[in-house]
Amino acid sequence: MHSFKDWVNIFAAHFSTAHFPAQPASLYEPGNYFLAMGGKRIRPVMCLMGSELFGEVHPDVYHVATAIELFHNFSLVHDDIMDKATLRRGVPTVHTKYGESTALLSGDVMLIVAYDYLNKIEPRHQQRILGLFNRTAREVCEGQQYDMDFEQLEQVAMPEYLRMIELKTSVLLAASLMMGGILGGASEGNCRHLYEFGRNLGIAFQIQDDYLDAFGDPEKFGKDVGGDIRQNKKTFLLIHAQETAGEADKAELKRLMQENPADKVEKVLAIFKSCNIDAWARSLQQQYLDKALGNLEQIAVLSARKKPLVELAEFLIQREH
Repeated sequence: MHSFKDWVNIFAAHFSTAHFPAQPASLYEPGNYFLAMGGKRIRPVMCLMGSELFGEVHPDVYHVATAIELFHNFSLVHDDIMDKATLRRGVPTVHTKYGESTALLSGDVMLIVAYDYLNKIEPRHQQRILGLFNRTAREVCEGQQYDMDFEQLEQVAMPEYLRMIELKTSVLLAASLMMGGILGGASEGNCRHLYEFGRNLGIAFQIQDDYLDAFGDPEKFGKDVGGDIRQNKKTFLLIHAQETAGEADKAELKRLMQENPADKVEKVLAIFKSCNIDAWARSLQQQYLDKALGNLEQIAVLSARKKPLVELAEFLIQREH
C-alpha cells in the first residue's frame, strides 16, 4: 500500500509527459504553462488510492486519473476567467497572460484531451466510467453556476450553499475515488460507500477552505486572508453569521457588504468572533469528517488497506494552505 505522499510523487512523474501536440504553439503553450503550475493533484491521486484499496493498480487507472486532472485544470482555467482572477498559485492566470479567447480554447482542448485518455481504457469499463465522468462534469458546471447566482443574492440559506458545494467541490472528489474503485473491481456496495466517503470529505474540505480564508495564517495560507469577505462571497461562515448574529450585528454585516469600507475584513471578522464562528466551523467540519470516516468504515476490505485514505482525510482537513 502506498501513502498519499507516495502517490503524489508517482502521479506527478507520470503526468509530467507532454499531453498536447507542438503546433499551434499559441494554442498549446498556455495549457502547458497552466499544467506546469503544479498543484496538489488531489483528485487523480484519490482515483489511484480508490483503486489500490481493492488490489493492484491496473494501467487503466492512470489513464482515468490523467483525464480527471485535465478536466479539473480545464475547469480552473475557465473559473479564473469567470472570477476575473489575475493570479493562481502566485503566477498570472492563463487569460491574464495570453488573453481570454486563447484561455477559453486552451481550456476546451484540455477537456478534449481528457476524453482521449478515457478512450484508452478497456471496453468492459468504458461505459460505466464515461457515464460517471460525464454526470460529474455536468454537476461541476451546475455548482459553478449556483456559485455565480449566489453572488447576486443578499442571503443564501445553508442547505442551498451545501448543495452548491457538493456539486462544485465534493462530487469530483467522490467520483475520482469511485472511478478508481470501479477499475479496482469493487462491488456496487463498496463503490457507493467510497463515493459517500469522498462526498462528505469534500464538504469538510470546503469548510476548511472557508475557515482558512477568514482565520488562516497569511504566511502559511500563501495569500492575504479575508479574500472571500472582500468579495462578499457566500461561505459557511458568512451564512451562519447572517443566521445567528444579533440584530445589530446583522445590520452591520449588511452595511459592510454594501459599502465595502477599508476596514471591512477586520469588522466582519470581529462579528464572526462574537458569534463564535471559528469554533462552530471546526465543529461542523468534524461532523462531516466523522461521516466520511463512517462511510470508509463500511467498506468491506481489511482495515489496514484503508489506512492511507484515513491519512488523506486527516491531511485535507488539517492543512493550513
